Amino acid sequence: MSRTAIESGKNFLAVMSASFVAACALSALPVAAQQDYPTREIRAVSPVSPGSGGDILVRYYSDKLSKLIGKPVIVENRGGAQGVVGTEYAARAKPDGYTLLITPASSMLAAQPHFFKKLSFDPFKDFSSVVPLAWLPFGIAVDAKSPINTIGELVAHLKAKPDNGFYGSGNNSGLGTAELFKQMAGLKTTQVQYKTSAQGVGGLAGEQIDFLVWDMTFMSGQVRAGRIKVLAVTSPKRSSALPDVPTMMESGFPGFEITSWWGVVVPAGTPRPIIEKLAGWFGQISAMEETRQFLNRVATEVLTGTPESMAAMLKQEYERWGRLAKLAKIQPQ
Repeated sequence: MSRTAIESGKNFLAVMSASFVAACALSALPVAAQQDYPTREIRAVSPVSPGSGGDILVRYYSDKLSKLIGKPVIVENRGGAQGVVGTEYAARAKPDGYTLLITPASSMLAAQPHFFKKLSFDPFKDFSSVVPLAWLPFGIAVDAKSPINTIGELVAHLKAKPDNGFYGSGNNSGLGTAELFKQMAGLKTTQVQYKTSAQGVGGLAGEQIDFLVWDMTFMSGQVRAGRIKVLAVTSPKRSSALPDVPTMMESGFPGFEITSWWGVVVPAGTPRPIIEKLAGWFGQISAMEETRQFLNRVATEVLTGTPESMAAMLKQEYERWGRLAKLAKIQPQ
């Protein structure tokens, strides 16, 4: 072999070696970043309006996470279009662990595809599950001054009206709950959609609607304030916050079970080590006695799990809402 060929070979190996070292150095940067995570503030996207029942949950978990990791966790409210605005915003964020979506996953990710013909995000392709947090029922309520005290009395009251009256709801899960109630009770009651829960309570007080369907995180506070009266909850068991309120099944509607559950997701592509860190931190928060007591005060229960179990729950919930939407004869908008 000639000296020129040998020298060329050495130069080639040197270049390849340098390239390999550079590639290794570049690939090591994300690993180091994952090990040091977090090094700066984290954004927790809340897809609901500030001050709402759901926003209370987002702010509680964000505050606890901040104290646990020693970094600021900033709640960023992105309400609108029944949670679609905030969810899309989180889906498009950089998958680096610095943007979380704390959301009613059962409704925002599993139910929404059955209520909208086209969404700007894919709940399964655009997100990675981190961990479930809490579950809660919906409630069916009337104004505190109403003489109606049971679901049976509400059905009789509605059937006495030529148009079966009006009901109020906010998001699509509330709509699905009310439509299932109508279907099982044989009612034609018309929906009045409210942007905020406070507007719904105002609708009851002003006699614009006959009953309101909303999540119990919000309703429990309204009951304590003396503004509404909850006739039944939609969970399989009574709420620990309102133990005297019967379930829909106890109220004469066998098989009526709808609950909402909250969880944490991150943009798809977020490194697995970061997801595992987040899951561990939120798991610690869920294990706190303070968390259990806080959730009980807002008619909510602790829900624990793993990234894998949450992903499986989302799939099951998606299929269940598909069945509920068909049963309630809901047409995607």
